[in-house]
Amino acid sequence: MHVFVTGATGWVGTAIVEELIRAGHKVSGLVRSIDKAKAIAIIGAKLVPGSLDDLDLLAETASKADAVIHTAFNHDFSKFLDNAAQDERAIHALGNALAGSDRPLIVTSGLLGFPRGATEADLPNPASPRKSEAAARVLAGQGIRAATMRLAPSVHGIGDYGFIPILVRIARETGVSAYPDDGRNCWSGVHRLDAARLYRLALESGVTEAAYHAVADEAVPFREIAEVIGRQLGLPVESRPREHFGWFATMAATNMAASSAYTRWLLGWQPTCRGLLDDLDQPGYYAQ
Repeated sequence: MHVFVTGATGWVGTAIVEELIRAGHKVSGLVRSIDKAKAIAIIGAKLVPGSLDDLDLLAETASKADAVIHTAFNHDFSKFLDNAAQDERAIHALGNALAGSDRPLIVTSGLLGFPRGATEADLPNPASPRKSEAAARVLAGQGIRAATMRLAPSVHGIGDYGFIPILVRIARETGVSAYPDDGRNCWSGVHRLDAARLYRLALESGVTEAAYHAVADEAVPFREIAEVIGRQLGLPVESRPREHFGWFATMAATNMAASSAYTRWLLGWQPTCRGLLDDLDQPGYYAQ
């Protein structure tokens, strides 16, 4: 297939591009910077310079592809509502370009707002400011083959610049690797390479479901995450009030644990990379 991937130089997007090309697919990748895209160009990806605001470009490129994987999202949390609206517009542009065909669109979202132990059948919280999955479901209701890949809150691996590095930075700045309350709230995790393989499997299966769960470790207690970080940094591990985490308090204190049993059964997906705690227990994770 010829697959259009947005966010092609991102943490997840790069892994997806590499996974698709290794499997024999052709890839066009939306990139904001040609310089940062040299690595995927070398392995054969066609670069499409642009941003999520270039709706005509998104639609034109999607219309020429056999499938679309949307991973791009602006993670500047100081402008989260604006970024969520930008994302929603981009998804509709991509999906509408596929209207009248069976060509699939896989949209990326997360697990924030879902109940602990959520399954693929659970619906997203309609009050969530991020509308990625809601937009995909609107498109699906219009007959477009749109689905959502729900990523675990920690998509980990050496080089990670997501939520775990935020916790590492807070620990370094405050001198304590903290957990909120009793630290029994749980996160799920998935290695970026396992997640990339799941996108490919979902695509090659025909994208038959409304939602898939990219979850390897289903429920890791937050306190255990803090303990590994503390051990690696040589810092005490202690409970702290939620205010300790500043703007990240909601994420730190929330349960974001989910089941991926149906996704695994449906696609034959079995994670093979390091689990979250084993990955965090490598000194290389803290050398950034």
